[in-house]
Amino acid sequence: MSASGVDLVEEILALKKARNAVILAHNYQIKEIQEVADFVGDSLGLSIQAAGTQADVIAFCGVHFMSETAKILNPTKTVILPDLDAGCSLSDSCPAEELEAYLAAHANKNYYVIAYINCSAGVKALSDVICTSGNAVRMVQHAPTDRNLLFVPDQNLGQWVIEQTGRPMELWKGNCYVHVEFTRQSIQRIREEHPGAPVVAHPECTTAVRMLADEVCSTERMIGYCKNHPANAFVIVTESGMLHRLRREMPDKTFIPGPTEACACADCRFMKRNTLEKLRDALHSLSPAIELPEALRARAELPMRRMLEWSA
Repeated sequence: MSASGVDLVEEILALKKARNAVILAHNYQIKEIQEVADFVGDSLGLSIQAAGTQADVIAFCGVHFMSETAKILNPTKTVILPDLDAGCSLSDSCPAEELEAYLAAHANKNYYVIAYINCSAGVKALSDVICTSGNAVRMVQHAPTDRNLLFVPDQNLGQWVIEQTGRPMELWKGNCYVHVEFTRQSIQRIREEHPGAPVVAHPECTTAVRMLADEVCSTERMIGYCKNHPANAFVIVTESGMLHRLRREMPDKTFIPGPTEACACADCRFMKRNTLEKLRDALHSLSPAIELPEALRARAELPMRRMLEWSA
């Protein structure tokens, strides 16, 4: 890291102390942010950390729905997002007003709505329980058997959960633009180039890609799988930021990015909007700050708390 980079990290750490802040970073953040964060993890781990923090300020280095989730769980705390334009194509694929209209038009189906955490506060407020890729199977197993299940917004994760549980569900037609860029052809090629390396894929990938994987799991479970597997090299089929955490925790192993048809690895343009400079500025000004109407926040908190209770 350059001298200016060192100075920037020192500024961030000083501001964090002065603000009594905690820095949470998703696994897909750039390596510089991961290395300055107090906690790096997947959506479930970050939700647990956000729910239990004693800090006055939560600096959430992720995307918009993640910082909203932290605010849902911490209404009295200041939650800041380094770049307010760090959105999510998956969240955008299920606007709250469209889901509300769909539920009203199909009220006779008495849907039990399971919402992947990659959604807006408005969608969470319309849901019965939230899930992450790490606990989606468990949330579906807890769902009542006398109601129709509607899984929103990721159809690929939803299809994988159906395969794991045998529970029929209707699926909202949404997806993560990054994970659908992996193709059967691109993964077949990398397998041929590295025949001894297990392929580890995120469940947001398409069925064709998941069928080629040796393991399908959340980013957090990728850590344990790779630590416990005897192989020395792995192909990682998810957003590129995950590679840094894997290499940092297992420097003796090799991690190969799963390629897309277009490039050698997959970057999320939204996750990569956050930078150290933006984090420093956000801690200094305590903005952009996430605000939610209290009625909406309270409604969204119920299914979030249900998820945390069932995940304990």
